[in-house]
Amino acid sequence: MSDSAVTEGAHHIGLTVPDLAAARAFFVDTLGFSQVGEKPDYPAVFVSDGTTMITLWQATNPQKAVAFDRKNVIGLHHLALKVPGSDALDALHDKLKDADGVEIEFAPENLGAGPIRHMMCTIPGGIRTEFIAPA
Repeated sequence: MSDSAVTEGAHHIGLTVPDLAAARAFFVDTLGFSQVGEKPDYPAVFVSDGTTMITLWQATNPQKAVAFDRKNVIGLHHLALKVPGSDALDALHDKLKDADGVEIEFAPENLGAGPIRHMMCTIPGGIRTEFIAPA
């Protein structure tokens, strides 16, 4: 931890999604997050894994929304979430292979030459998401 940093980590991450119900279902039903709030008139849903809160906002007009493009749009390149370990990463990969709206970019593999493992996929709505298992 830096003595000069003025921040203390992420409070929440906000994602605009084309289908709020599908995104909520992915985080709650597939990943086991809890829904901790919502604003139906916004519309938005707030989910948390107990450490990280994610705000999911419904795109106003999903048919006209610009799809995620990690190489040509300034901003989010991907969302990275930590899992407890390598076994949990493998089990999640097996679960995500059959999950609606999920496309696996690559299966669990070593991150570089180190002992950390990771996998990459897109979740419902096309947001690129990485899952990382610490060594």
